[in-house]
Amino acid sequence: MPAFLLQVASLLAGSGAGQAQTIEERLGTCLACHGSEGTSEQPGVPSLGGQPTLYVAMQLYFFREGRRPATVMTETTRGLSDDELRELSERVSGLPAPQAPEKASDQERYERGAVLAREHRCQSCHGRDLSGRDQVPRIAPQREDYSLRSLAEYKSGRRIGHGASMPEVVAPLSEADLADLAHFLAHFRP
Repeated sequence: MPAFLLQVASLLAGSGAGQAQTIEERLGTCLACHGSEGTSEQPGVPSLGGQPTLYVAMQLYFFREGRRPATVMTETTRGLSDDELRELSERVSGLPAPQAPEKASDQERYERGAVLAREHRCQSCHGRDLSGRDQVPRIAPQREDYSLRSLAEYKSGRRIGHGASMPEVVAPLSEADLADLAHFLAHFRP
């Protein structure tokens, strides 16, 4: 089991059955995987810093209600009240937004991804700087592996949203296109 999963399991187990956690304790559980400063270093785990508050609240709601399955997230959100969801969302969205990695990207893949982002109008919903707004997530910079998995899940229909736009946007994209788009998003600098 990866170290970060052991850490989360330990945090969850430490909460005790029926014992309420404070928002600080819940936030600590979140940041154990998603990064203490909102930038994840764990493979497949998204960075949450700078995400719009409404988007975070909606995702926490989806996890709590079992509409977006993820064992760790479902367990973490179990029993949260709507007020706790809102407070946690505000705290998470107040973390600093991730920065694009210093490491140079593959320029050809980056350019192909930039063309795809323009052709599929990513900026029309996610904003000019791809930082999201309201219920639309910040998508750049984001972990490349997480973005690729998310895009693939939208394409396959496994990932839900509150509208049909993402499945329609990614439907015509090949696996190589999805990989190039994820690479672009991970290295995007406005």
